[in-house]
Amino acid sequence: MSLPISYDYAVMEALTAAKIPAGDEWQYEPKWDGFRCLAFRDGDEIELRSKSNQPLARYFPEVVAALLTLKASHFVLDGEICIQREGDLSFDDLLQRIHPAESRVRKLSTETPATFYCFDLLVNERGKLLTEETLEQRREALEKFAAHYFEGRIQLSPVTRELAAARRWLRTGGGPLDGVVAKRLDLPYKSGERAGMVKIKNLHTADCVVGGFRYGAKSKLVGSLLLGLYDREGLLHHVGFCSGLKAADKPALTKKLEALIEPPGFTGRAPGGPSRWSTERSTEWQPLRPELVVEVQYDHFTGGRFRHGTELMRWRPDKAPRQCLMDQVKKSSSVQAVLSGSGKAS
Repeated sequence: MSLPISYDYAVMEALTAAKIPAGDEWQYEPKWDGFRCLAFRDGDEIELRSKSNQPLARYFPEVVAALLTLKASHFVLDGEICIQREGDLSFDDLLQRIHPAESRVRKLSTETPATFYCFDLLVNERGKLLTEETLEQRREALEKFAAHYFEGRIQLSPVTRELAAARRWLRTGGGPLDGVVAKRLDLPYKSGERAGMVKIKNLHTADCVVGGFRYGAKSKLVGSLLLGLYDREGLLHHVGFCSGLKAADKPALTKKLEALIEPPGFTGRAPGGPSRWSTERSTEWQPLRPELVVEVQYDHFTGGRFRHGTELMRWRPDKAPRQCLMDQVKKSSSVQAVLSGSGKAS
């Protein structure tokens, strides 16, 4: 038997929405903080492909092994590869896996093993293509498939049809979740399209100390603010940056910041330290006395920093810098809390 779809099959993607859509035609799922992946099994052959169609199998040998142990010998699953650490999911540990040395990957696969959370069945154990069936039909087939075959590091991702439950995931899912995904129950699998599927990301705010700044490229005006949070020992750690400053505000802001230039800026982790985010400009920053506080909006905090650049919401002259603590960005839920919610459509 050969699979009815090839390894370069494009995943169904999502549009971004500001709020969760309501209606009986929607199913809601957690948006896991991991690598989107199609898992193919054709007899003794396993192939893992990323959303951008990059091969992943060599980086996650424990997932390959787990898929080979399933008693179904033919299938195609759509899901997310995640790594759990202390009840939360660690995107940093996922990134560590994309390493050229097989010995390094093997070592990490035993120290921080990954789990595959499955949310769609594209080809069943009989080799039947299900992509033309509706999501409602595919989910029913997936739940039967999971009940018969899933175990260990292959897990069924929960779903709900209750809007209140989806909102609860969005509100409390600051740990393992990257948000909520809503999918139309009445549509087939839209390969390579963004129809009938929307994602609503978790957005949070935090008050941060401006511990430094960078000038813009080939400019004498501020380009970005360097953000810091204090730990319980009183050390100010660099946690990210904020750009997108209004051009009209930059001259006055630059003058204000330059008046505060004073080393060290950050007394804990500082910009320019060893990091996969480092660039040639990482050391080109100006340290500031810790006097200014800003409120920023962010989507995810991982590995001791904001994953992406943050959005400046407002300046906080009413906030004392020492009140800007790491506690603000603590996770609020665990993987088990999400999985224990609902495995079936409710």
